Amino acid sequence: MDHSRTPILEALAAYHSSGQTPFTPPGHKQGRGTDPRVLAALGEAVFRSDVLATAGLDDRSSSKGIIEQAQALMADAVGADHTFFSTCGSSLSVKAAMLAVAGPYEKLLVGRDAHKSVVSGLVLAGIQPVWVEPQWDPERHIAHPPSADAFRAAFAEHPGARGALVTTPTPYGTCSDLAAIAEACHDHDRPLIVDEAWGAHLPFHPDLPTWAMDAGADVCVTSVHKMGAGLEQGSVFHLQGELIDPHVLQSRADLLGTTSPSVLIYAALDGWRRQMVEQGRGLYDSALKLASTVRARIASIEGLHVHGRKDFCGPGRSADMDPLQIIIDITGLATTGYRAADWIREHHAVNLHLSDHRRISAQLTHADDEQSSEALLRALHDLVAHAASLRPADRVAVPDPRHLRLEQAMLPRDAYFGRIEQVPCEQAVGRVSAEMLTPYPPGIPAALPGERFNSDVLHYLRSGVDAGMVVPDAADSDVKSVRVVIED
Repeated sequence: MDHSRTPILEALAAYHSSGQTPFTPPGHKQGRGTDPRVLAALGEAVFRSDVLATAGLDDRSSSKGIIEQAQALMADAVGADHTFFSTCGSSLSVKAAMLAVAGPYEKLLVGRDAHKSVVSGLVLAGIQPVWVEPQWDPERHIAHPPSADAFRAAFAEHPGARGALVTTPTPYGTCSDLAAIAEACHDHDRPLIVDEAWGAHLPFHPDLPTWAMDAGADVCVTSVHKMGAGLEQGSVFHLQGELIDPHVLQSRADLLGTTSPSVLIYAALDGWRRQMVEQGRGLYDSALKLASTVRARIASIEGLHVHGRKDFCGPGRSADMDPLQIIIDITGLATTGYRAADWIREHHAVNLHLSDHRRISAQLTHADDEQSSEALLRALHDLVAHAASLRPADRVAVPDPRHLRLEQAMLPRDAYFGRIEQVPCEQAVGRVSAEMLTPYPPGIPAALPGERFNSDVLHYLRSGVDAGMVVPDAADSDVKSVRVVIED
C-alpha cells in the first residue's frame, strides 16, 4: 500500500479548497461563530478543521470510504488484519473488545492489574471476571504482569471462560510474555485481548518490546495519544485471526462510541501512521539513544535509582520492559513520589508521568530531545538538593499482596447498580464495595465494585490520600467514607 497517502488529511485539504458552505454541525461553522477570546487561546486552525465526518469530510453515504482507507493503511503498517479508529480513547476500545468476546454472566480471565476502563467494561457488560494475579515483587513493592502459567492455571480451573485480557506494557513499562499467554489461550481455542495502551510505538522499532500482534494476540488496543503523536482520545484497536468476527467487534464499538467522531482526532491518527512508516525507525533510534543517556545520568545522581532490566525482568517478574519509561526509585530521599512530583512541578514546571509512595517516572517519546531531557535532569538535581524540605513524609501503608487482594463477592455490575449506602471508612470493613477506588496515576483500582473490603486496603487508601495519593473516582475523594452494597 502507498503509505505516503493520508486519506483523511487529503480529504480535509480538499474540503477546504472546494469552498464548502456547511449548514450542518459543528455550530461554530469553522470558527466563524467562535468567541474571539476562544480563538486566541486555541487557534483558528483547530476550528477550521473541526468539520463533520459524514456530510462534511465524506459524502452522505460515505461512499468515498475515507475513514476505511485510513484504517486499512494503519492495519497494513503494523501487520494486522483489521484496524478500527476510536475517538473515545482506549477506554472505549478495550470495552468494545471485551464485549466482542464475552457477554452477560460469561467468564473472562482478566489480569488484576487492569486499568479502570476494563472494570467499567465488566460493569457495563455484566461479565464475570476471573482474576489472574500479577507477580508481586515484595522488595520493591511493585506488581508485574501475570505469568503465562497463571493464565494456564485459570483456564484449567475455569474451562468455560470465553477468553483472556492482559495489560502490557504496564504504566511502569513492564511487559508480559505475550507469546506464551497467547499460546495458553489458543490451546483452549480462546482469544487474547491485549490492553496495550502504552505500546502504540512498539511495532516501529526492533529494540522495543514485542508488540501484541507479533506475539499472536487476537485483539490489541493502543492509545496513540500516550506514546505516539495522536491527539488526546486518539486510539486504535487491531484484530487478527479467526477467533473474533470483525463485524461483531465493529458492532460493539458502534454500540459504545460517539456518532459525532472528531475529524481532528482521525486526521492525527492518519498522519502519525505515515510518520511512523516513513520515519519511525530513525525517530526511535534517536529516542532510545536519548533514553540510554538520560538513564545513565539520572543513575549518577545520589539518592536516585533508575529501574532497569536487572530490577524488573527475570523469573517471577516481567518478560521485558520499555526503556522509554524512566522509573526512578526515590527511597534514598526519604520522601514520597507524590511530594517529589508536586515539588518538581511547582518549582520547575516539569510534569512527571507517574508517582507513587516511593517512585516517580518520566515518559520519553520520539518527541523528546536534549532540551527537554536537560529540563528533567535539572529538576531532578534540584529535587535532591532540596529533599530535606520534603521530609518527614507521611507513610503509605502498602499491604502485603495477600491482604491487598480482596474477595470478589458479587458481580461488578450487580454491586455497582445494587442498593447502596455511604458509610464511614472504619465501618466498611467486611462490606462489599459499590464503587471503584483507583489511585491515579496509574489508574489500577485498589478496590472495585463487588469486592469485599478488608482493613488493610482501606488503611492503604486512607494513608495514601493523607500522603498525597489522588483517588479521583471515589464518591468521597478523601476516602473518609465509601459506597457499599446494602446486603440482605
